Amino acid sequence: MKFKIPPIPLNSSRNSCFPSFKSLMASSLTQTQTLTIHSDPPQPDPEDDLICSDQQQQQLLLSSPDTSPFSLGSLTRCLTGESHIDRAWAHWLKLGRPKLIVAPMVDNSELPFRMLCRKYGAEAAYTPMLHSRIFTETEKYRDQEFTTCKEDRPLFVQFCANDPDILLEAAKRVQPFCDYVDINLGCPQRIAKRGNYGAFLMDNLPLVKSLVQKLALNLQVPVSCKIRVFPDLQVTINYAKMLEEAGCSLLAVHGRTRDEKDGKKIRADWNAIRAVKDALRIPVLANGNIRHIDDVQNCLEETGAEGVLSAESLLENPALFAGYRTGEWVVGCKGGDKVGNLDQTDLLVEYLKLCERYPVPWRMIRAHVHKMLGDWFRLHPHVREDLNAQSKLTFEFLYNMVDQLRELGTKMPLYTKDSHEDRVLANGLATGIV
Repeated sequence: MKFKIPPIPLNSSRNSCFPSFKSLMASSLTQTQTLTIHSDPPQPDPEDDLICSDQQQQQLLLSSPDTSPFSLGSLTRCLTGESHIDRAWAHWLKLGRPKLIVAPMVDNSELPFRMLCRKYGAEAAYTPMLHSRIFTETEKYRDQEFTTCKEDRPLFVQFCANDPDILLEAAKRVQPFCDYVDINLGCPQRIAKRGNYGAFLMDNLPLVKSLVQKLALNLQVPVSCKIRVFPDLQVTINYAKMLEEAGCSLLAVHGRTRDEKDGKKIRADWNAIRAVKDALRIPVLANGNIRHIDDVQNCLEETGAEGVLSAESLLENPALFAGYRTGEWVVGCKGGDKVGNLDQTDLLVEYLKLCERYPVPWRMIRAHVHKMLGDWFRLHPHVREDLNAQSKLTFEFLYNMVDQLRELGTKMPLYTKDSHEDRVLANGLATGIV
């Protein structure tokens, strides 16, 4: 199918440095993007749907040409058998074999948060899950839900879908601007059950296979998938092999079943991930039980995976991949931990500054404030109540709130080990796991 978006002039209300999604697609030789998110601790006010700046989106041109092994003049439909496996690894190696990866989080892994995590060691990131049908049909959804900048790479753009043609149309819109188009096959929430996507497609494997094949045969970027495990290990292995044979070039495995939703009470099964890794020939990523940097190393060793994904723990501590940990994970550890050079209020201020640079809806910012400062709010509930009382947030209010928490004298530092803190470079970037 030929896919073309006609050129449309920039809206004069936007800064000319940051074109709309329409203008990005009109000039398909330039690589750009846009992304947004939603979140909702207490009931969101309509004001929270507003973008946190007069500029509705901010986008940067990605001018470097794509030299991916998947875009050298032939579509991936030419890649079968060994050729597909070889190309999958060549692409992964070209990206630098990232090990520390921000997981897809509905309404939470938006551009400012991804950039904060990248500053503190994340080597790749997923967008939030995008709904393929709404993405193809609604310009406002595309412009708000998909944003990126040239530093936001490597990048996985994740879609949920149950129609191969609609998924392909959505994927073609983003393929110039990412390193993988990812299919969400792991969402266990009720909304996924109602919408017949995510982990509930585990009941319809022929449809799953058709989704992967459709993209693998028609895109010029590789297809990745994110799955959960079946209760039966052999069924899981067969499932993973089917995805590889259908054209999947990278598989992220969440080591919990569809029914195991509580990540704090139920440990992910790293042995199951190891079994999948041993059975496949494409790169495999591990998801589950990553609470601090020691878990990263343990997971890589036990699963043999190429990298790890972290989600909830990063929301509380975006500096996790740089070796920082909250006090919760210092208790009981065998020495070597010391008070680090930052805390969660510092991280929140950095996040807010990124939001000023890359505007997002206030509801997303509100959600991240609650996640990053949850421990502080438990000690000072009146500060949280004041935040919840604000129907319309401003950066001034949030910066003042941080100052108020600091003036209350509470100390809740992040901790680090000498060997980890030494790996954070002077420019704020972490060197990652080697």
